[in-house]
Amino acid sequence: MKDAGKKSFSVVIAGGGSTYTPEIILMLLANLDRLPLCCIKLYDNDGERQGLLAPAVKILIEERDPSIEFVATTDPEIAYTDVDFCLAHIRVGKLPMRELDEKIPLKYGVVGQETCGPGGLAYGLRSIPGVIENIDYMEKYSPNCWMLNYSNPAAIVAEACRRLRPNSRVINICDMPIGLEDSFARILGFQSRKQLDYRYFGLNHFGWYTSVKDPEGNELLPKLVGHELKYGNTMPGESMDDYTDHTWYDTALKVKDIVSLDPSMAPNSYLQYYLFPDDMVAHSDPHYTRANMVMDGREKRVFGECARIAEAGTAAGTTLKIGIHAEFIVDLATALAFNTHERMLLIVPNNGAIENFDPEAMVEIPCVVGKDGYEPLSIGKIPTFQKGLMYEQVCVEKLVADAYEQHSYLKMLQAMTLSKTVPSANVAKKILDELIVANEGYWPELH
Repeated sequence: MKDAGKKSFSVVIAGGGSTYTPEIILMLLANLDRLPLCCIKLYDNDGERQGLLAPAVKILIEERDPSIEFVATTDPEIAYTDVDFCLAHIRVGKLPMRELDEKIPLKYGVVGQETCGPGGLAYGLRSIPGVIENIDYMEKYSPNCWMLNYSNPAAIVAEACRRLRPNSRVINICDMPIGLEDSFARILGFQSRKQLDYRYFGLNHFGWYTSVKDPEGNELLPKLVGHELKYGNTMPGESMDDYTDHTWYDTALKVKDIVSLDPSMAPNSYLQYYLFPDDMVAHSDPHYTRANMVMDGREKRVFGECARIAEAGTAAGTTLKIGIHAEFIVDLATALAFNTHERMLLIVPNNGAIENFDPEAMVEIPCVVGKDGYEPLSIGKIPTFQKGLMYEQVCVEKLVADAYEQHSYLKMLQAMTLSKTVPSANVAKKILDELIVANEGYWPELH
């Protein structure tokens, strides 16, 4: 229950029509003792899609705490007026555009993934104006609001925020490390990732853990890496039947190959797309990608359950569950609201935190979070292998931001050519030209 002695806050969820919205609502409602709320708003420019979720969300809130005001709107002034936190998870173009991001590169034998490779770059160019638009709404109607932005692709979006809105109260985050840390805790025999103390450096979806310690300060990284060299992030005896779908099992297993390239660190599993792109393409179905899985699975499941709740008039017995990524959002909001100085992984300007790396790069590193924002922790120098991989990828992300700012075909072609997932400039050009047609109305006109 809410603590009567604590201030109550108002939040707006930007991207209210997302299938992740009910998970976030459930997490917010489960943590009212930590983050008391007086108002929850949903905001989406697709009122029809948001309307599939809003009646169920209203019931969830009323049954948990009827004192919380609920608003679902497509009007940015209503959404952003008098709010303390914006939880932003917008997807410009929704899943049909994600499907094209994945399938067009696969036609040319290149990684088809929503944040990695050409598809991620295409998504980035679409996402920048949507995120900037929401920042501007926030600054106009609630200038003291914090935006907790986990809109993908997070690295490109963060670079655009750094350039275009450098003084905005935006904190860029990603839930991917939370899933990894849950796996680490399970492998090491702990009930919760929060029982362990982590050190990490890298970029979004592109990094390495350099330390994992137990509550007594004992270093467990060698034990973790030893396990990963044998099993990846799976447990002995597990099979794909133990995962929600085979892609997550394959990803957990592939860590075995990633960690073999540097057994001194535990890698982010997304590195599979950059270090083993040929394997990723070989195991992809160019006619049925992750977007199709989500549309046929998660979308139908969540929208169907929300329709059932709305019809029944109660959320009793619901199959909706709190997602792991939602927990991170509440932790961050609580740290900002109550100055907890919790240490969290954020995507921030390097500014010397990684001593031998581009100071303007948007890096993902531990930060201490309080009421005034975040303070990055010093990482020191990083090894040549990791530094080289990261610098190439940072340049790709910067070139996409250049392409957006300059409406430059050449910069976008350079970004795709430089990507480690693309074999040549010839292939990059073919993919880019097809993506331009697919993204008409979303991308700036490139010339």
